[in-house]
Amino acid sequence: MTTPLPEPVALPGQPFPLGATPLEEGGVNFAVSSQYAETVTLCLFSDPEAPWRETHRIVLNGRRGDTHFIAVSGIPEGTRYGYRASGPWKPEQGHFFNSAKLLLDPYAKHIDGASRYSPSMKAVRKDLSPNTADSGHHAPVAFVPAPDPFDWEEDTPPGIPMTDSVICELHVKGFSKLNPAVPDALRGSYAGLADQASIQYLKELGITTVQLLPIHQHLDDGFLIERGLVNYWGYNTIGFFAPEARYASSGDPVKEFRDMVKAFHREGMEVILDVVYNHTCEAGIDGPTCLLRGFDNLCYYHNVPGKPGLYWDSTGCGNSVDASHPRALRLIMDSLRYWVEEMHVDGFRFDLAVELGRSPLSFDRRAAFFQAIHQDPVLSRAKMIAEPWDLGPDGYQIGNFPTHWAELNGRFRDDARRFWRGEPKVMGEFASRITGSESLFAHNRRTPGHSVNLITSHDGFTLNDLVSYEEKHNLANGERNRDGDSHNLSWNHGVEGPTDDPDINTLRLRQIRNFLTTLICSQGVPFLLAGDERLRTQNGNNNTYCQDNELSWISWDESSEAKAMREFTASIFKFRQTHPKLRRIEFFTGAIDGDTHLPDVCWLRPDGEIKKAVDWNGKKPGAFAMLIHSQDNGKSLLFFFNAKPEAVTFQFPKKPVCQWASVINTEAPDKIGEKRKPESSIDLCAHSLQVWEES
Repeated sequence: MTTPLPEPVALPGQPFPLGATPLEEGGVNFAVSSQYAETVTLCLFSDPEAPWRETHRIVLNGRRGDTHFIAVSGIPEGTRYGYRASGPWKPEQGHFFNSAKLLLDPYAKHIDGASRYSPSMKAVRKDLSPNTADSGHHAPVAFVPAPDPFDWEEDTPPGIPMTDSVICELHVKGFSKLNPAVPDALRGSYAGLADQASIQYLKELGITTVQLLPIHQHLDDGFLIERGLVNYWGYNTIGFFAPEARYASSGDPVKEFRDMVKAFHREGMEVILDVVYNHTCEAGIDGPTCLLRGFDNLCYYHNVPGKPGLYWDSTGCGNSVDASHPRALRLIMDSLRYWVEEMHVDGFRFDLAVELGRSPLSFDRRAAFFQAIHQDPVLSRAKMIAEPWDLGPDGYQIGNFPTHWAELNGRFRDDARRFWRGEPKVMGEFASRITGSESLFAHNRRTPGHSVNLITSHDGFTLNDLVSYEEKHNLANGERNRDGDSHNLSWNHGVEGPTDDPDINTLRLRQIRNFLTTLICSQGVPFLLAGDERLRTQNGNNNTYCQDNELSWISWDESSEAKAMREFTASIFKFRQTHPKLRRIEFFTGAIDGDTHLPDVCWLRPDGEIKKAVDWNGKKPGAFAMLIHSQDNGKSLLFFFNAKPEAVTFQFPKKPVCQWASVINTEAPDKIGEKRKPESSIDLCAHSLQVWEES
């Protein structure tokens, strides 16, 4: 005989804080905002033998302004909950209230299992009438929280300055899933990333800061489920406060995530989250109604002016969150503060950040969202990195974010790729990028540390594939190779994909070293895609967002070439760390040294003479030198770049009068330490780079 379930008792509640909050005297306070809902009903799932069965419904009978609330005692441990909202169904006015749809608490902190789309979650039929199918058995639900003591053990943020930061972008699951050094039960989880094998690998490589692909709970799209795929990257958020449950080996994603952050902080390393506040998993009007649309469509999403039933979509995902609206802005700000204060993360990388500054539709660097961040005593101290574009009008806003924001520098990526594949007329742009992109960032009093430099990221080719493929190969995604960017600025060096040609393979490896040295030795913040240092390939797929398999996971089988590349990468990061001239906090000024009459940086032709304006616009691939002159009794650095398809002879400059020592050689990485006298010469082979240091 089944034991009768206890009957929860409704009590007067409080409108703050939003979400579900355990009370000291027992019970839980529930509060949710909805301006236009007539009633909001709490739905409890407390039957352990039938966890999908809705056992109780309790109307939130307290209301203050737009907040509905109630307190409830007697809720069994392990109970799950959601909401149903009743109100007007007026699509032409932007109202889509449908009590047949179970809604997830926007402030939920622990969501039950992986979230997957179900057709029952659609609220709208093709004729814009309500879909009355009940979604209660399929919609995501959250666990009712219990008191949550966690011992942070005096954990403190490392507080690494941006100019000293080295960012590594990685996927929580994909990083450790195949690593035999990580205990099998922990692989692919927060705990696997926190394992010493993972952290020490990153630390020995030279990484200071890990940037995690989205770890907010996300929804697997219906069209992917139909193809037997999932949303691997996670850019389809459903829970702005909840760490993704599928990455928890323990069943407790909140505690496991905190343990992971604490483990990184113990090693003096930072954790940054890639966050997606620009859109949600609810897609367009015909998408799943399981979150914000069911509570207050008009308050959370950009609607076409004058047509409130139609979405303004500048994200390409069906909807765009309206961060200029006070309710949406509050949700975002509360979420960000939670991750800093309660989960101890060190900063954020904002996906399609231009959308968050649309006020209401055009971009404004003084938009409400940026002002709120600027004045917030908690968030104003965290690292803020913008992906400075979206798909709307004037969507490319690189260099236009507020003063304390860093930005992913897509111009650095494109100009470095163009230079090393031998395009003409790119030397000037390349020189600007490797010295911190002053033309992009100095106008609003920012510094080189605001430029986050990248060659590759999760979105596109890996570095190995960048030098091995000229075309994307995305057939595995099931979209007939129509997905992913076709403008990759890549070069296969003569053969598409793997080859046994030793000359091509030698050139590809040299180009990878060129890219890595350029990235790590440029002014700004280096951003490394995890696995690039060990020659990871995705077989030419440049859009593995749906590939939760070995195509996306990092392989820990290490060839001799991969081992050599990893060691080369670590050595260049160490070189950067020991040379403050590569981590400047201000742009070069051109100031002249009174003793040598040299500026702090100067550009040289291969013959050793100062480059003139006409020299920058050559119609052939570039070859030039950069001298970073030390004016503080340090050692000057001399960079030789040869992107030509043939060898080039370089003369050492007449000044400073010194002996030079080879420190980096992308043609022969082990051939360093060689000494040269002033005004001597060296030969650089095609597509190679060398760095020399004053000795």
